[in-house]
Amino acid sequence: MTDTSAYPAAHTLEDFRRNLAQVHATIAAACHRAGRDPAAVRLLPVSKTVDEARIRLAYAAGCRELGENKVQEAHAKWEAMRELSDLRWAVIGHLQTNKARLVARFASEFQALDSLRVAEALDRRLQAEGRSLKVLVQVNTSGEATKFGLAPDQVPGFMRELPAFSSLRVQGLMTLALFSSDPARVRPCFVRLRELRDRLRQDAPAGIGMHELSMGMSGDYALAIEEGATTVRVGQAIFGARALPDSHYWPGLAAPDSQA
Repeated sequence: MTDTSAYPAAHTLEDFRRNLAQVHATIAAACHRAGRDPAAVRLLPVSKTVDEARIRLAYAAGCRELGENKVQEAHAKWEAMRELSDLRWAVIGHLQTNKARLVARFASEFQALDSLRVAEALDRRLQAEGRSLKVLVQVNTSGEATKFGLAPDQVPGFMRELPAFSSLRVQGLMTLALFSSDPARVRPCFVRLRELRDRLRQDAPAGIGMHELSMGMSGDYALAIEEGATTVRVGQAIFGARALPDSHYWPGLAAPDSQA
């Protein structure tokens, strides 16, 4: 289990600047170990459960993208802060088809596509809104039955169906690694996603991008960067430890560790 005491809470602008500086330093160090350019790794702060006042402080500290698991919570925050026109919202949690209309209305990105029913619902709603949406396909690299996402061997066939949905701009893959404090158990999940992406990139359908790898959260994002992550989803290391385990925020996740 992750030691959440390592995640100091941010309640002031200086707190956020301190935490963000530490995260960026960790990203830079991981990139140095892997021989990568830190500019090639995007930090996506995860603001689930964080109230509007603290989000506004994070914005003042420089955050211009935020990730949220629950669509209705994210939509409400978007509505409350619509005057922050350069603040973009990414939905990173499982989506039910009846929530597709909300995502189509406000999100700039959806990182958890794992069914054709959701793809169809999103595409239909996006066309009605006159919008397009950046999308990542979620892959279950840990093989845990409690997790959402496609099994790696299902992904090639799934990708072949996606050009039919013209409003979805497919850019790559996302995964949740095994929740463990043992890097030897976590790292293989990231390796699997990178290797799958590399195979898919060789013959991806026209219009389907395969350059993005969203992987790594507060407890394991340095490992993810070492294995090729282009986006890391970091919440607690920026905003502070949450009171409830990730199983509360990620439906279907049974493991007790809390990392995002």
